[in-house]
Amino acid sequence: MRVKNAVKFAIIIAIIAIVSFVMLQGITIGSFKIEPIKNSIRQGLDLKGGVYAIMEAQGNVTQDDISKAIVVINDRVNALGVTEPIIVPEGTNRIRVELPGVSDPESAINFLGQTAQLQFIGPDGKIVLTGADVKDSRAVLGKDEMGVETPQVTLSLTPDGAKKFADATEKYLNQQISIVLDDKVISAPVVRSKITGGEAVITGLENFDEASKLAIQIRSGALPVPLKPIEIRTVGPTLGQDALTKSIQAGIYGVLLVMLFMLAYYKLPGFVADIALVIYIIISFIVFAAIKVTMTLPGIAGVILSIGMAVDANVIIFERIKEELKNGKSLRASIDQGFSRALVTVVDSNVTTLIACAVLFFLGEGSIKGFAITLSIGVLASMLTAVVLMKYILNTVVGMNITKNPKLFGL
Repeated sequence: MRVKNAVKFAIIIAIIAIVSFVMLQGITIGSFKIEPIKNSIRQGLDLKGGVYAIMEAQGNVTQDDISKAIVVINDRVNALGVTEPIIVPEGTNRIRVELPGVSDPESAINFLGQTAQLQFIGPDGKIVLTGADVKDSRAVLGKDEMGVETPQVTLSLTPDGAKKFADATEKYLNQQISIVLDDKVISAPVVRSKITGGEAVITGLENFDEASKLAIQIRSGALPVPLKPIEIRTVGPTLGQDALTKSIQAGIYGVLLVMLFMLAYYKLPGFVADIALVIYIIISFIVFAAIKVTMTLPGIAGVILSIGMAVDANVIIFERIKEELKNGKSLRASIDQGFSRALVTVVDSNVTTLIACAVLFFLGEGSIKGFAITLSIGVLASMLTAVVLMKYILNTVVGMNITKNPKLFGL
């Protein structure tokens, strides 16, 4: 039995070591690849840097208008290639936009907030086409009438739009059709012939970047309501990286101090608690990666707080075990009774924390939700390690019959 428990303990340590290595370094076996855990956990705005903005809808708006505006903004952001953006409603008439990694925040917010109401207007002031008649738009480099290569936006029209355009170009032959974006004329070409192919071209753009943004705006559609940025905050990548480094250092120092305290005060059970704490950290970060948590500074605070709560459960259990030992019970009986008596207290304290996390998640916004998610995952993981895994590991260590000295159990 002693040898069997020693083998089980060695297997536990080996599994912890292997999983920890894979989490930190990743592994590749043929076509099978596991990325390091840091590559699987997304970083929030306060860690990665970027722009935070609150955009307010102008005029009388409905929730349907806000929902449609969020869809349009999201399409524009995706076309820009921004990773892990956050675009959510704030109140009844505002939208919160967080764009990690954006280097030119003012330009990005102006681009996202531009209404992009596209119109083709005839010389008599009649609207010929709108953005709703456009099926697709692309930025290209094309040649103008002089043969000079210039940035342009090509438009593919819907069948109905193609018919409207053909009729308009026939009606306004040798006259100008103005291309207007948000009440500003960006091009006013003269119609030289009837256009029946369902294609149109916008010229007169300053550079290819402007053409690309205009093509994106036309593709994603016009905003249903004008949006005005009322708050813009920028987080530099250096500041975000510095915050991340300091947070990781604080977490490491905190875990090491907790482990040293448990080892010094509770001796052998403290050593087992330290092993369970490592398992807790592994489980938590695997879950973070699996559900693609966006880690923020409040989220890191939630992780560190849950570590303290995991240790708190260990303290309650070990004090119960010590009480049973003082009452003259055997070591195994003390462990069983200690865990049994502490179970209700541990579960109750963790359930109350989970209730608070639920309130924060459903009523909070942004980083508050991140804090609630990481704390609740940590609490659930700590319950698993403290109540189930630690008891198994402690019984395994006791079964090795290394010592029966009561001082090694904190007495």
